[in-house]
Amino acid sequence: MARINLLPWRERLREERRREFLSILVGVTIIAAGLVFLADRYVNGEIRSQNARNEFLRAEIQTLDAQVAEINELRQQKEDIRARMNVITDLQGTRPVIVRVFDEMVKTLPDGVHYQTVERTDDVIAIEGIAESYARITELMRRLDSSDWFREADLSDITAVGQSEDPTTDSFRFSLTLSLELLNQREEEV
Repeated sequence: MARINLLPWRERLREERRREFLSILVGVTIIAAGLVFLADRYVNGEIRSQNARNEFLRAEIQTLDAQVAEINELRQQKEDIRARMNVITDLQGTRPVIVRVFDEMVKTLPDGVHYQTVERTDDVIAIEGIAESYARITELMRRLDSSDWFREADLSDITAVGQSEDPTTDSFRFSLTLSLELLNQREEEV
């Protein structure tokens, strides 16, 4: 048989396949690197876009928060103004009440009874006075109970002022509290 040396051919084929493999490997590496680069650019672009949207939303939220704070401040001012208006309305509505209260106090005051101090706190009136006798204090309490303007009259203290030999001439110091019954309270109860 003829001696044919196939080693160089095989060696060339091996070398050619190796170059082909390396060129395919380099090509795949370049394509993979390109794809990774493009994917990175795309993802980074999406991240930048989302960050820009997030910043826009944060700015809008801050604007809305400022508007909400302003609205809340305006609501508070509105409530304050309403409260002031209610106080003014109440004062205007109860302005004639003090005149009627004094008029009623005079009407219910029997002869022989004198008021020394009269103090009003909200709808409670505290009265200290002097009466000529127990009977005068009793008459005062009856008149206060029958009054349309007063309720819950409470006699808290009676003390004798002068100690004379004739008990009919002694005067008595008394303290009492009573509540005002204003017209609008009567209407609410009805």
